[in-house]
This record gives sequence, structure tokens and C-alpha cells, in this order.
Amino acid sequence: MTRFFGMMAALLAAAPALAAPDQAWVEMAPGGGSVARVVTMADVCPVIRIDGRARPMALRSGPGTDPVRPNKPHVMQAAVFTSRVCEAALPRAAHRATIGAHALALPPAVIRRIVLIGDTGCRMKASEKAFQGCNDPAQWPFAAIAARAAALHPDLVLHVGDYLYRENPCPDDHPACAGTPWGFGEAGWRADFLDPAAPLLAAAPWVMVRGNHEECARAGQGWWRLIAPQPLAAHGDCTDPADDFESNHAHPYHVDLGAGAGLVVADFAAVVGTRDPATHDRLAADLAHARALMQHDRTRFWTAHVPVNPVLWADGAPGAVAAGPAQSFDPLPVLPARAMFSGHIHTFQYARYADRPTQVITGFSGTLEDAAAAPASLAEAAGKPGIAPVRALTTVPDQYGFALLERDRRGRWSLTAYGTNGTRLGRFAI
Repeated sequence: MTRFFGMMAALLAAAPALAAPDQAWVEMAPGGGSVARVVTMADVCPVIRIDGRARPMALRSGPGTDPVRPNKPHVMQAAVFTSRVCEAALPRAAHRATIGAHALALPPAVIRRIVLIGDTGCRMKASEKAFQGCNDPAQWPFAAIAARAAALHPDLVLHVGDYLYRENPCPDDHPACAGTPWGFGEAGWRADFLDPAAPLLAAAPWVMVRGNHEECARAGQGWWRLIAPQPLAAHGDCTDPADDFESNHAHPYHVDLGAGAGLVVADFAAVVGTRDPATHDRLAADLAHARALMQHDRTRFWTAHVPVNPVLWADGAPGAVAAGPAQSFDPLPVLPARAMFSGHIHTFQYARYADRPTQVITGFSGTLEDAAAAPASLAEAAGKPGIAPVRALTTVPDQYGFALLERDRRGRWSLTAYGTNGTRLGRFAI
């Protein structure tokens, strides 16, 4: 036994602390706790100390190259990952976790301040001739948004999906994105998410929602290596297209916000534009599971990348519709939640309904904004088809930013939308 403890002490002493190019953060995870995640260039995983007890972090994935898959014809290079990804499970009641001198941000028992961001990446897509100015903070302000949000000292960050948009190289005649990294490998993930998000990753634990940009035919390999809160499993990592049905899905899970409030996280990454009956059946099962996960919460929220009930003009016509995550699957059952938080539509929208959860869309945190596809207010949409259940509506087009969901000491929730420079765009009851 003495020899065992001696070997363990030597192992812990030899493991590296967090080095300059490494990154570490905490994200909420299925099962009620959280997971500490480290991306490191070291040869071995570091040691983590949780409430005074030290142990080596486990290797999630090592350096490697995922070849271009046959269902990615628009991607012109393999996905190369040079770092090791390490992780350690954290109990919900953990008070302190450190890696060397670096203290990780852990969730408090009662979460009161939640930053909402989404659709953060810089769009470079040849098929749409869309090349955003990734080198210009005015054209792609995600780094500024992350820093501004971190300064508010949130208890939690909710990213509602779509992290990586750099699908193709910047053309020579676009100086605003010239030389910027691209592709679905680690360089793309670092440039589009890990590096600009650094201050916010350090400021609070995160809820990571998977977007359709992270499905297997796009950035799914990096999602599973770097970001997903679920364990990395063989035949579930987007490597082999034959496994895509499993790799494109994760079961809903519950995040305890404390004091009777909870958030259910659902994976709608692969429902966009599909009419597959098997996907329909899985979606129905996920919604039933989500309902069960909510049953013990007094205040219920849920999140998925694609909003169930946005208020949009129908193909530019003067009529309002509520578009589901996959229109062929409508109508979807209404979950007994106070609000749903989503992205996918590149704008900010708040829509309060008489007969379903309030819909909040925060897909305005970096990627190219959508053209005005929604009425700006309820007055603008008054009398149009489909608008009857809507009781309050605000759409903020042509603005980048983030939102802050807050709970006061009496348990009342409110939402404030902010622009990139911190300007308040609106305040709303939830």
C-alpha cells in the first residue's frame, strides 16, 4: 500500500500544470454534475485538485487527423487535431477545482445570472459567396462580446449552438479575412471559438448546446473531441458516416439551477430540413424525456439550437408564422416550461405567447446577421395570420450582442439584451 501511494505521488508530481497555450473550462454535464475540460499541447494530461484531493485528468482524445468524409464534398482538407483533450468529472457540490495555479469557475448552488450567446463563428462559405471579415472586429465582434459578457461576472454561460462557420478558405480578394484559419480541424475551432471565447470560458461554467453546424457532415468531429459534455464513445464521434444517426444525437439532460429552477438541454442538431421518420420518432422520444426531466422543477426552462416558435415573416410575405425545428414534424407537443432559449436565426428575438413557453432567440453573437425576416414588434404584425397567440414581440435586427438572464431574490426572472458595446437593447419579463 505504501508503494502504491508512493507511485501515485510520483505520478501526480510528474504531471504538468496548465501551460500558456493550454485552455481549461467547466461545462455542465448529464447526470447532474459538470466536467472540467482541458485542451493541452503537453504529452500527458494535467493533475486536477478538487476540494483538496488531487488526481490525474483522463485523456478524452489525443492528437490525430480525421480524413475528409465522402459526405463533406465542400470541405477541401482533413480535420487535423494537434492537442490532447483531457477531462475530469466534477460533482455539483464541488466548491473548488484547480489545475496548478489556475482556478476553474464552478457553478454556485443557486444560479442567478446566465449569459446567453449563440451563432458566434465567422462565416466563410464558398457556396453562398459569404466571406465575413474575420480579421475585423467590427465585422466579426465575437471576441468583444465574450469579453463584455465576462465582465458581468455571470454564474453560467449558455451557448445556444453554432460555433464553427469557417468552412472554406478566404479568397485572395477579401482582405478582411485574408490568411485567417479555416476548416473543421483544431485550427478552425481555435480561431472561431476557443481563442475569442477565452475570457468567457474562464469566467463561468458553460452549457454547450449543439447546433446544426456541429452535425457530423460539418464540424461534428471537433464537437465530439473538444466540446460535447457527453463521454466520447466509439461509433458516436462522427468519424464514420455509417454511424451518423447515432453520432448526430445526444439524449436530453437536466441542469440544476438551484432553488427549484432547472434547465433541460436538448440536441436538435440533425433535425433541420429532414423528413426522416426515424429522426421524427427520436425527436418525439426526446421531447417526452425532456418533459420527464422537468417534472420536479418549479421554474422550468429548456434549450435547443433550433427554436420551436420563432415569429417570422413567411418567405418575405406579410404574414407571420411560427416555424418549428423541422416543419414536417409540426405540430410539436408543448413542453410545460416558462421559456425556450435558442439560436439558429441570426438575430435577437423575444416572443411571449399565451399558450406556450416564451421563445428567446440569441443567435446574434458573431456570425453574419440575417436580413430582416421577422416583424420588429407586435404592432407591425397585428392582424397577420398566425400572430394571435403572441402577446409580446421584440425583434432586434442588424445588431450583434448577447443577453443576460437574471433571477432576483424573490425568484422573479428577467432578460436584458445588450449590444456589442454594452448598450442595452431591451429588458423583458420571463
